[in-house]
Amino acid sequence: MTLMSRKVDYALVILSHLDKHRDGACAREISDQFGLSKGFVANILKVLCARGFVASHRGVKGGYFLVRDSEDINLAELMEALDESFNLAECTKAGDAPCTMSSICPVRGAIHDVHRRIRDVLRTVTLADVFRPTRDNGLQAGLDFMPLLPERVAQ
Repeated sequence: MTLMSRKVDYALVILSHLDKHRDGACAREISDQFGLSKGFVANILKVLCARGFVASHRGVKGGYFLVRDSEDINLAELMEALDESFNLAECTKAGDAPCTMSSICPVRGAIHDVHRRIRDVLRTVTLADVFRPTRDNGLQAGLDFMPLLPERVAQ
């Protein structure tokens, strides 16, 4: 089970690159840097533009740049903008018909509580925490930070 979709994973890589290159970068540069499909990068950038995370500018030095600081964007917000929403279990999906066991399920309340707690944690982790982890933000608590890249890309 994966909590983050490939789209969110790659969006983090793209946003990290734009965070380091404040003057902007084009889809081709980003896709070449990380060995990703240019079309997939372009599609993610289009969604990030539509959701107000990045903006684009045309011209010889055209490309994409961050609109908001990475300190002002949390993981839950990014995940919700790119995916419908993460769900720990089928019964935590908003608006869906409850599962057939919902009226007798002995763990439904506990699962909803765990789901809520995970969402609360995701709301406290900013993109800056992910891009520049420190011991203070808890992301390196005893472990080296592992990039969120597919194994074939990490070099």
